Amino acid sequence: MNLPNFHIVIPARFASQRFPQKMLADLAGKPVVQWVYELALKAGAESVTIATDHADIFSAAQAFGADVVMTRTDHENGTERLAEVAQLKGWSGDEIVVNVQGDEPLLPIALIHDAVKALADDAESEMATVACPIHRSEDIFNPSVVKVVCDAKGRALYFSRATMPWDRDGFAEQPAQISADYPALRHVGLYVYRVSLLGRYAQMPMSPLEKWEKLEQLRFLHQGIKVQVALTQELPPHGVDTPEDLAALSAKLGR
Repeated sequence: MNLPNFHIVIPARFASQRFPQKMLADLAGKPVVQWVYELALKAGAESVTIATDHADIFSAAQAFGADVVMTRTDHENGTERLAEVAQLKGWSGDEIVVNVQGDEPLLPIALIHDAVKALADDAESEMATVACPIHRSEDIFNPSVVKVVCDAKGRALYFSRATMPWDRDGFAEQPAQISADYPALRHVGLYVYRVSLLGRYAQMPMSPLEKWEKLEQLRFLHQGIKVQVALTQELPPHGVDTPEDLAALSAKLGR
């Protein structure tokens, strides 16, 4: 696969509602964020940077040899943190940046490559993300599973926690079943941006759609920004959201 040059930024917040300090939690002998950093190094990016808002993460990252940047503490999300890093690094507007979450130590490298290629191949899109088929009917009706529907060019039309599209006839006959050709995909939270978009993000107000759905990507659609969607066939491994996730992943790694 021929890929353009791209950067990876790993936003690493210290605070977390469900799992405080999880970035520094021990996972088979290393902090969670170190696993993610070492994984990202294998992706062939031009640079890999950890962006944090806390001295403890900064020190830990320096200790295992990472390129780490201390960012402001008032960012609302990882996208704003990426924008600050891009500005600090002086990256040009046409460069590509991948947001790799700091709590996903088993993220497949192929997923990063697919998303970068999707954006690089679509000159009109300013960002890309990833989705996979929905295999279970119950996921369609689960608000924790974010759905995306796309246009003929593979660009996102809408993201929602709701069941969409509504199969008017099918659901009337079998409410809990989805047909084999149901067009919604399951959204996978990996984002790739052109730096020029990151530079404009801070000036974009929260959209009404984002307010209700609590989905940041709707801010971009509300502004008319084209979002290309790369398709993968399988849902990637679960990240570290809770102490229980950490314990399960430690067991999976055989430690």
